[in-house]
Amino acid sequence: MSDFTDLVARAVSPTMTREEREAVYQVVKQAMRRLQERENLRPDDPRALLQEHLVEETIRDVEALLTRYLARQTIVEAERAAEAAAAATAAGE
Repeated sequence: MSDFTDLVARAVSPTMTREEREAVYQVVKQAMRRLQERENLRPDDPRALLQEHLVEETIRDVEALLTRYLARQTIVEAERAAEAAAAATAAGE
């Protein structure tokens, strides 16, 4: 499943809007459904339900990774701003 998560994570980017990422996730879900149809899996088949669960779980994992990344970027930017303000204050004294 790790490879699948990596694949989905590479398809999205932190610079994408939530709507753009959601569009990618919809494509992933559609691809899964097409594969299930080719395998003649009914929507209530336990294998199909497991696949759907795993896709949803992967999307949640990717969103969590993106959230952590964006939060870290915000912290880094705030630290840089604080350092710049401190340097400017020190230079002005």
